Amino acid sequence: MRRLSLLLMALALVAAPAVYAAQKKPARQTKAKPKKAAPAVDYVGEQVNFGEWKAVADFVDEMAAKHGFERAELQALIGQVRYVDSAVQLVKPAPPGKPKNWQAYSRLTVDPVRIDAGVSFWNENAAALARAEAEYGVPAEIIVGIIGVETVYGRNTGRFRVMDTLTTLAFAYPDTPNRDARMAFFRGELENTLLFARRYQLDPLSLLGSFAGAVGLPQFMPGSILEYGVDFDDDGHIDLRNSAADAIGSIANFLVHHGWDRNKTGPLAYPAAVSPARAWERYIGVGLAASFSAAELGAAGAVPALPVPDDMLFGLVDLQNGADPTEYWLANGNFFAITQYNRSYFYAMSVVDLGRAIRLSRGA
Repeated sequence: MRRLSLLLMALALVAAPAVYAAQKKPARQTKAKPKKAAPAVDYVGEQVNFGEWKAVADFVDEMAAKHGFERAELQALIGQVRYVDSAVQLVKPAPPGKPKNWQAYSRLTVDPVRIDAGVSFWNENAAALARAEAEYGVPAEIIVGIIGVETVYGRNTGRFRVMDTLTTLAFAYPDTPNRDARMAFFRGELENTLLFARRYQLDPLSLLGSFAGAVGLPQFMPGSILEYGVDFDDDGHIDLRNSAADAIGSIANFLVHHGWDRNKTGPLAYPAAVSPARAWERYIGVGLAASFSAAELGAAGAVPALPVPDDMLFGLVDLQNGADPTEYWLANGNFFAITQYNRSYFYAMSVVDLGRAIRLSRGA
């Protein structure tokens, strides 16, 4: 999923906030022309008869037998679904390109637009963020950092119909080495979409999201909404697209269920120097978890530049910088909880850095 998330981020970065300047006219004022409404979706889908595909028919049968859906109603719904070629193209593996560059990635994610918008979002939702921090133990800056990296505080939540993209990817995924696994994943998310829509009495075709089916301010997949979504504003339903409170509570709940420990204090990651002997290399890429003591990593030649808690476990994180030297960090379990949101060291560190920048800017 790392590529999907980087693609999502790339799509988000090309959008910029619109700025309007009001002009006073000394004479009579002319009536402004009405603005055109934004289209419901931002793609042209191809009308294909998914209902004639055997794999889709098997899916309908399974939903009827497993969950009690009416076959005729589900078949009619599938008949309105469109094939989205752009989703297929976007999930294809990227061609070989430039080496990974953390500093370049950081400049794109921890930028003035996100920092300013993050300050405003924090101020507008201070009560919900404080309540989430009290109830779940997740600091406000981490939640704000995630929403900023994911969607720039709701500016780029996606305008694809979730049913279109998930059906396309579940049954027409491109020919890649992991095709079967990816199709099974998206088929499961299509199932979750239908279950979510039924639970909250929604029209499944009304759900909008990214080209990969992620929904709302925090870009939750439908399965994550079902499992970790929280009705944090107590209005009787979960709405991650329009309710900042629901997004805030859901992110905090997700992180706690993926290892966030409120008792871990201090930085989530400590810069480290590594020895030329390179015995520390065996600790790189051994899983998204904090499994080693600072003493063990230090003995291998990865020494933190700052004092670290003696009773805390860490993982060794490498942030590659292209032709420039790689940065190394000792990251604790809470850092790795963020990597369960998106399986990328770059992503987790950008969340930490953006949240810190917003907190400092807000304090200033």
